[in-house]
Amino acid sequence: MEEKLQTAFQKIGWTIQRAHGYDVEKGHGFIDYQHVGIKIFRDIDKAVPLIVAESVWQYSHHVLAGLISHEGPILIVANWDGAFPGLVGALNLTGSLTKAGVNYSFLWSKDFTDDFFIDCLTEWTETGNIVHDCSHVHPFTAESLAVEDRQLATRFAENILRDKVIMGVFDEGCMGMFNAIVPDDLIHKLGIYKERLSQSTLYAKMLNVLDSEAEEVLNWMLSKGMKFNWGYDGATDLTKGQTLEQCKMYIAAVRLADEFGCDTIGIQYQQGLKDLVAASDLVEGLLNNTDRPPVYNDRGIELYPGVALPHFNEVDECAGIDGYITYHLWNKLGLNGDNTLHDLRWGEDFLINGINEFVWVFLISGAAPASHFINGYQGADSLRQPAMFFKKGGGTLRGISRPGKIVWSRIYIENNELFCDIGTGKVVELPEAETQRRWDLTDKQWPIMHGVLDGVSQNQMMAKHKANHIQVVYVDGDFGVKRAAAIKAATLEMLGIKVNFCGIN
Repeated sequence: MEEKLQTAFQKIGWTIQRAHGYDVEKGHGFIDYQHVGIKIFRDIDKAVPLIVAESVWQYSHHVLAGLISHEGPILIVANWDGAFPGLVGALNLTGSLTKAGVNYSFLWSKDFTDDFFIDCLTEWTETGNIVHDCSHVHPFTAESLAVEDRQLATRFAENILRDKVIMGVFDEGCMGMFNAIVPDDLIHKLGIYKERLSQSTLYAKMLNVLDSEAEEVLNWMLSKGMKFNWGYDGATDLTKGQTLEQCKMYIAAVRLADEFGCDTIGIQYQQGLKDLVAASDLVEGLLNNTDRPPVYNDRGIELYPGVALPHFNEVDECAGIDGYITYHLWNKLGLNGDNTLHDLRWGEDFLINGINEFVWVFLISGAAPASHFINGYQGADSLRQPAMFFKKGGGTLRGISRPGKIVWSRIYIENNELFCDIGTGKVVELPEAETQRRWDLTDKQWPIMHGVLDGVSQNQMMAKHKANHIQVVYVDGDFGVKRAAAIKAATLEMLGIKVNFCGIN
C-alpha cells in the first residue's frame, strides 16, 4: 500500500516520507501502543501535511493523541480490500476524529490509480481539504409523518425519558473505539444511564454456573437445528468444551443484567476477557434474538422471558442506544425488533435481477441474531474464531442474512452533540459460490449480510458514515420501510438526537 501511495503522490509532484521505522525486534512497522504513537508524533513537525495509511484494522487511540494536536492538513487513506480491512479501521478513526473535533480528509481506493482517487488527492495537495459528494444527506423533519405515527413516536420517547433505561457496560472502550464511547452528559439527556460493570465480575459469575445449566443451553440450540463445527485440538479447533464455556457466559451475562436491572448490555471481550475465556460472540448473538435459551435465577424464575436482551457488540455505546430503542420501538409497531450492528466491511458490484448493484459485505464477529438468517437457527452454525486473535477459542453464531427490507442507521457524536444517520435498503441473496467467495475474502467464521442501500452510492456512504459499525433491522411484511425509518427518526428526534435521512426522498 505504501509503495502504491508513493507512486500516486509522485504523479502529482509530491514525495511522502514514512514517519516511523520498521521494528526489527517486533518484526513489524505498525504503531502498536498509545505510548508508541505519542513518542512518534513528538518527532513530527506539527505543520506538515500528514497521511495516515490504513491497510488493516487499527486502534484509533494509538494515533489519536498525535492527530488531535497536529496543525497541518490530515489525510486518512484506506485500501479497498476485504482481506486486509483498512477501510474498517479508517472508518473508526474518522468517526473518532469527528467526535474529537479534528479536521481531516478521507480517501479510499482499490489500487490508488483510479480517477476518483487521483482527483481527490490532487484537491488535497492543492487545498489541504477534500469536499465529497454528500447530496444524499437531508435533515429529517417530522412534518411529513402521519399524525398517528408522530404521536406514537412522541409517546415512545416520553416513556423512555420518564421511566429511564439502564445500559450495562462490561468495561468501557474496546479496541481504541473512541467514537463508541458516549459521554455521560449526552446519554443522560436520552433517559439512559450507564451501569458500569467489570468483565472480571462476568468471569466470576461464570464460575458459579453449573455444568448442567450450560448443557441445557447447548441442548436448546441443538434442538433448534444449529450446528457446531467441533474438533479436538483446542488450539485450532472449536471444541465442545469451548462452546459450553460460552453457554456459561450467556447465563452469567443474563443473571448479572437482571441483578443490576439492565435493559441492554455490552461486553467488551477484547481486551482482557479474551485472555481468560472463550469468545463472547455466540453469547451476543443469542442475546439479540427474541427466541433464545431460557435463563433462570437461583429461585427458578425465568429472566427476561419472551424477549431479547439487546447486546451492543464491542461495547459500542452508540450502537447500544440504537439497538435498545430499535428493538422496543419495532415491537410497538408489531414488527420483529431483533437487530444488530455489523462492520461496514467492504463490497463490490454484482448483477441483481439484471441490474448492476453495489452489494456491501456487512460482517460482524457473531452478534447477529439467528432470526436474521435464512432458515433461522437451522441455517446457523458455529465456527471457531481465528486462533491468532482468540487463543481461548469459542465459536460464532454464523449465518447468511435472509432477503428483505431493512432500515440502517448510525448514531455518532459531532460538535459534542448526538446525531443519527438513517437510511433504507434491502438484503439480497447471492449465489452460494459468490457468498463463499466473499466469506473467503473476509472472515468466513462470521455472519454475513449482503446489503444494498437505497439512494446512497459506495463513495457517498464512505464519505459520510462516522463509524466502522452500521446498525440494521428488518422491516418484514407489508409495513412500509420508509414509514418505519421515519417513525424511528421522529423518536430519536424527540429524544434530542439530530437526525439525517440518507438516500431517502
